Amino acid sequence: MHEFRFEPVRMPASAEKIRLEVRAFLAEEIAKGSFTPSRNSWNTFDPAFSRKCGGRGYIGMRWPKAYGGHERSALERYVVTEEMLAGGAPVGAHWIADRQSGPQILRHGSERARQLLLPKIAAGECFFSIGMSEPDSGSDLAAVRTKATRADGGWKINGTKVWTSNAHRTNYKITLARTSPREEDRHAGMTQFIVDLASPGITVRPIINLYGGHDFNQVVYDDVFVPDDMVMGEVGSGWKMVTGELAFERSGPDRFLSTYQLLVESVRKIGPQPDARSACEIGRFVAHLATLRRMSTSVAGMLERGAQPIVEAALVKDIGTTFEREIPETFRHLIPTEPTLGRGPSYGELLGLAMLRAPSFTIRGGTREVLRGMIARGLGLR
Repeated sequence: MHEFRFEPVRMPASAEKIRLEVRAFLAEEIAKGSFTPSRNSWNTFDPAFSRKCGGRGYIGMRWPKAYGGHERSALERYVVTEEMLAGGAPVGAHWIADRQSGPQILRHGSERARQLLLPKIAAGECFFSIGMSEPDSGSDLAAVRTKATRADGGWKINGTKVWTSNAHRTNYKITLARTSPREEDRHAGMTQFIVDLASPGITVRPIINLYGGHDFNQVVYDDVFVPDDMVMGEVGSGWKMVTGELAFERSGPDRFLSTYQLLVESVRKIGPQPDARSACEIGRFVAHLATLRRMSTSVAGMLERGAQPIVEAALVKDIGTTFEREIPETFRHLIPTEPTLGRGPSYGELLGLAMLRAPSFTIRGGTREVLRGMIARGLGLR
C-alpha cells in the first residue's frame, strides 16, 4: 500500500531572489504593453513572450548548460512557474516543451534529439504538443490504436490523435503509438516518438470549442516517417514513459491556479466587509489554496530528488482541478453579475470565460475517474 507523504519544503534564498526578478520582469512587460494579463495564462500562445523568457533563462531551467539549460533547482523553477501564472503571463507557447517534453527528451531522447531540440526549446524558439488521446478511447491510453511500423531508417506512423492543444502552432509533437500487437498486458507494446509536425502526411484539423476558440485539434498521421533517432527510449517502453511524464503534468501550480485571477477579482469585488457566507467561502478557498501549494511544492521537492511521485501527483491534480472548478461555481452565486462571452476586463467577462472553461479542468491531464482509480490502488483499496 502506498504511503502518502507531503513533506514540507522550504524555499531556498535563490528561489525567493528569482521570485522578485520575475515579478519585476512581468511588471516591466505589462508597463510596456507587451501583454495584457491573461485569464488562462498557460494556454495563451505568444511566441514573442516565450523568446523573452528564453533570453532571461526562464525556460529549461533544470537542464544541463550543455543543452541550453541553466542547471537551476526544481524549486527555483517552481517559483518562476507560479509567478508567471499568478501574473497572467502568456506562457502557452513554451509551456508543454518546458514542463514535460523537454525533460522527457533529456531523459529518454537520443543524443541527436537532445542537441537539436533542447537548446531551441530553452531559447523559446521551439514548441511542442502532446499526442496521447485518441478518438473513442476517452482517457484510456491503453486503448491506443495509432500504429508505428518499421521502415528503412525509422518508422511509419498511421492513426489519429485528438484534443491536441496548439498542434496548429507547435513545431513538434511527442506521439504515443503501438509498435507491436496488443497483448494480454494492455500497457505493453507502445512507444513514444518525436514527430516533426511539418512532415509529409500530417493533417491538422481544428476543433472549435464552445466559446469559439481554436485551442484543440485532431491530428491525422498518414504514413508519417520518423527516423530512428527520434524514438524516445527503448521500443515498447512508451507506457512507462507516459506515466512518468504525467507526474510533471499533474502536480504543478497550473493544476490549481487556472481560475486564480477570478478568485482574486472576486475577493476584490466582495470588498473588505463580506457577509458571513462570503467570508466563509473566501476563507475556505484560501485555506485550500495554501494546502494545495504545500502539496504541490512537496511534489516539486520529490522531483528534485529524482523520485517519480506518480500517485502523489494524481492526488494533487484531482484536488486541484476540483478547486479550480468550484471557484466560478461558488462566486457566481455570491456576486450578482451576469456572465458574458466577451474578452474584455469586466468581472462579468472574467466570470463567463471561467464558467465555460471550468468543465474541462477535471478532464485534461487525465479524468478524475482515472485519477481516483490510481489513488485507490495506491491506498490498497482496489
